[in-house]
Amino acid sequence: MISFSRADRVGGLIQEVLADIIKKNVADPRLRMLTITSVKMSPDLKLARIYYMISGGKNKINAASKAIQHAQGYIKKKLARQLDLRYMPELNFFYDDSFDHGSRIEDLLKTVATENGTDNP
Repeated sequence: MISFSRADRVGGLIQEVLADIIKKNVADPRLRMLTITSVKMSPDLKLARIYYMISGGKNKINAASKAIQHAQGYIKKKLARQLDLRYMPELNFFYDDSFDHGSRIEDLLKTVATENGTDNP
């Protein structure tokens, strides 16, 4: 049986509640396609590193970043009402580029496969 630390459990809860808040309560169209990919908590639960992704290129990423910064106080207040924590962690948002990186690698592998042709395994 895998045991998870309290920080992992709280991070998972924050990810779930935060995704729901953004989907249902934040009306900013710049955040319409935003997905929370993970939340990493500090061991003392005072800091939450929230990773998100959004499709649509560099302009959409920059717009989403500005929208998150603009709505951060509102998001934190809504989150605090739904969580039963002694201290509300500070929220830091980061764009998760791992999906972009993975897609780039996949494109490169497809290019190599087509250059080698079907006769070269």
